Amino acid sequence: MDLREKAAQLPLSPGVYLYKDSGGRVIYVGKAKSLRLRVRSYFSDDRLADVKTGTLISEAIDVDYILVDNEKEALALENNLIKQWQPRFNILLRDDKTYPYIKLTAEKYPRVYVTRRLRKDGATYYGPYFPGNLAHRLVHFVHRHFLVPSCKVDLTRYHPKPCLQYHIHRCLGPCVEGLTTDEAYGRAVRHVRLFLEGRHGDLAAELRVRMEAASEATRFEEAASLRDLLATAEELDERQKMAAAKGADVDIFAVYAEPPLVALNVFHLRNGQIVDRREYFWEDQEEFDEPQFFSALLKQIYLDQRYVPGIIHVPVDFEDRQALEELLSEMRNRKVEIHTPQRGQKKALLDLVGTNAKHSFDARFRVLKPSSRAIQEALQDALNLPEPPKRIECFDISHIQGTDKVASMVVWEDGRMKKSDYRKFIIRTVVGNDDFASMREVVTRRYSRLQQEKQPMPGLVLIDGGIGQLHSAAEALEAIGIINQPLASIAKREEIIYVYGQEDEPIVLDRFSPILHLVQSIRDEAHRFAVTFHRTRRNAQRLTSELDGIEGVGEKTVQRLLKHFGSSELVRAAGQEQLAAVVGQAAARRIRRHYEEQLAAKEPA
Repeated sequence: MDLREKAAQLPLSPGVYLYKDSGGRVIYVGKAKSLRLRVRSYFSDDRLADVKTGTLISEAIDVDYILVDNEKEALALENNLIKQWQPRFNILLRDDKTYPYIKLTAEKYPRVYVTRRLRKDGATYYGPYFPGNLAHRLVHFVHRHFLVPSCKVDLTRYHPKPCLQYHIHRCLGPCVEGLTTDEAYGRAVRHVRLFLEGRHGDLAAELRVRMEAASEATRFEEAASLRDLLATAEELDERQKMAAAKGADVDIFAVYAEPPLVALNVFHLRNGQIVDRREYFWEDQEEFDEPQFFSALLKQIYLDQRYVPGIIHVPVDFEDRQALEELLSEMRNRKVEIHTPQRGQKKALLDLVGTNAKHSFDARFRVLKPSSRAIQEALQDALNLPEPPKRIECFDISHIQGTDKVASMVVWEDGRMKKSDYRKFIIRTVVGNDDFASMREVVTRRYSRLQQEKQPMPGLVLIDGGIGQLHSAAEALEAIGIINQPLASIAKREEIIYVYGQEDEPIVLDRFSPILHLVQSIRDEAHRFAVTFHRTRRNAQRLTSELDGIEGVGEKTVQRLLKHFGSSELVRAAGQEQLAAVVGQAAARRIRRHYEEQLAAKEPA
């Protein structure tokens, strides 16, 4: 039975259909109110004349289907299957990042983290936050005022002494017996919950009671601290009331396309103000159908999100808009509307987003050079960093089977490589082939020196390697008292970026991503610099050992030769007069005689 015949026998019920190729791979997933009518429509002359549909039908040898009760269920199932199978004929969301949330863990002593991945692990998640660095600012606020940490210390047992965060008053110290109590820590966590839930009025009321109690007990320093925190909570409460009166939460989408290239922008309006902008790119949209594009896009963006705005603006209407509105409204327990503005201020905002989409297209596909600040902000967003990194220091280790071990450090600063700050390291303490120990030594030496010279730390420390090298660098930093330093690594071949503290959420950027290209170029420069240094040392050692074997040539003579010629090949190629100009006639004659005897010994008798 061919596909056309099979399509004619499909039920008229709503459901999801899956086209499969000769290898049994799912190559397209779609949904329909009537499976038979929708799948049969693919065989009309008009549809077959379309390049994308014609290619799909020519490659498909089977069509499978799943029945559901209504179109809304079909929408949700279609979205899940697209994310599961990643069919190449579907429009796929090419952005691997999600929005940042704040995670309050479910432990005896809960901690707070910024995360982009929601898990069913018993933790409480707050967000999403716009812009991305807002989540980091709030977590820093929690550290400073509530003393609940984001550390990676094992809190299931006591430790002999607390880490730096306790000493700088960013943690209550539950890791050391006697520094805090379960009651005090639980109270701090309760305050964090009230703060992150936006219940600033309840938080202020509880803080006022504690402040008055501390004052009556003559604990005036504690009362003063609570007074300052109370003032902040009351201010936040007033801001929240004012923001609630400003307007609705709205997401506005616009696209610019020159098939197969597509750039999309989305603006996030919260409480009537633009708080963030996001970009998406595609390079495979040969036949760009704008309504179909937005239908697929909105489902992939919102059906798995915890938060959906009340209003979504798109430039075109699409077939299943009403069903998607109903599904999102049911999932979020409040009305969600999808509009296509035609006039007025809303249309003006849509046009503004369209202008930005055109600019994003030019910047991505016409290779315009972005500003240094734009690069830093893109790095911050892509790697989930607390602030834009103005300076990146990248390390690499080089050796041959554990011999001649060296390391390099290269520097990227304000949009370009800063070669004057490059550094070379000879590994001194590591025996054998141990890249992890070598990385610990180099990182320790570099940042111990920065501490001694009271120099600032870079915005990001980048390691050439995987999780093992990343943890080695983190251990070295922690051992010298440097905590909360942004630290990442990029693994070779897989080109996966691991950010310390978020290792279970590795960053896999699109292979066309300019941020990935930047990180790769910094990593490659560190590798080049390390390999060059390693090769130079190896050649110099080979030359030294060879010259040391020449009778009558001393150590100082060897050093002069090393300094002047730099390689064994150039010394061999030098004539007696060239050598004599460096080390004198007598030494030159000995060196030439040594090489001539070597050459004679190699010639066949």
